[in-house]
Amino acid sequence: MAKAHKDAFLSVRMTAEERGRLDALCLESGLPVSSFIRSCLTGVKIRPREPTEIKELYVEINRIGNNINQIARSVNAGIATPEDAHQALFLLRKVYELMERVTDK
Repeated sequence: MAKAHKDAFLSVRMTAEERGRLDALCLESGLPVSSFIRSCLTGVKIRPREPTEIKELYVEINRIGNNINQIARSVNAGIATPEDAHQALFLLRKVYELMERVTDK
């Protein structure tokens, strides 16, 4: 899908309080002002940016998943034992449980 050319400019007057609120919303969402306003106009649901800790958890989960895949390949190749795979899956479940607890807060 081709990007639409943005050739229209909009200037808006607002109070310092309104501008402060807009800046706070943009900071919370991680979007620049223009993207935030376009999202509002197109009906896109704007969610708060995920905390850095959550992103770090996702990265770590992906690393663990890669390790699980390597263990599975090793098991299939006869290098690792099925117990190694069971232990890895158990640990992965524990990590998911911790992640769910963190994200439910």
